[in-house]
Amino acid sequence: MNHVDINRPEPLGPEVILPPTKRGQRTRANLLAAAESVFATSGYHDASIVKITEEAGVGLGTFYVYFPGKKELFDQVVFDLNRRVRQAMSEASSGATTRLEAERAGFRAFFAFTAAHPALYSIVRQAEFVSPEAMRAHYTSIVDGYISGLLSAQAKGEVRDIDPTVASWALMGAGELIGMRWVQWEQQAGGRPEGVPDHVFEALMSFIETALAPSASVKEESV
Repeated sequence: MNHVDINRPEPLGPEVILPPTKRGQRTRANLLAAAESVFATSGYHDASIVKITEEAGVGLGTFYVYFPGKKELFDQVVFDLNRRVRQAMSEASSGATTRLEAERAGFRAFFAFTAAHPALYSIVRQAEFVSPEAMRAHYTSIVDGYISGLLSAQAKGEVRDIDPTVASWALMGAGELIGMRWVQWEQQAGGRPEGVPDHVFEALMSFIETALAPSASVKEESV
C-alpha cells in the first residue's frame, strides 16, 4: 500500500466535536475503547450499551452525553480505527524516498497495527451488515490516498502505467487477506504474532514490486 498520502486532513464520516474538557475527552475515549472490545468479542447485536458502559467504567446515563445510540457509537468506532490505522501507516512511511520503500514501511505498520488491534477485522466485517456506509467510507478513505500515491509515483516513472484505482483496490485487498491469514487466524489459534512472518512479508513485497515495476521504456523516459 502507499501510505504516504493516506492520512487525509478531513475527518472520516460526520465531523466529531470533542468534549471541551480533558475529562470529557478521556470519558469519550474510554467509551470508544470499551465499545471496540465489546463489539469485537460479543458482536454488534449482542453488544448492549450496558455491557459497553460497564466495560468503560461509567454510568449508563453518561453514555448518552457522548453518543445518541449504539449505531452511532459503532460508526465512531469504525471511524476511529480507520483514523488510527491510517495514521500508523502514514507515520511509518513518512521518511520513504521511493515507492517501494513506502510500500514496505506501510505494510509493516499495517500488519503491526492489526496484530495489536485484531478488532479491526471483526468490526469492519460487521459493518458490512450493521453500517454499510461506514464500511465503504473506511475502505474508500484508504484507497483514495493510495490512488494519489500511485499517480505521483507514475509521474516520476517509479511504477508502471496501470489503472491506479484498480491497482489500489487489488493491493489493499492483498494486504488485508494476508493479514487475516497470518495475523488474525494465527491469533485465533493461540499465537500472538506481532505481524506476518518474515518469509510471507518478503514474498508479498516481491509480488508488489513485480506488479508495480515500470517497463523498460518507462524507465528510459524518466532518465
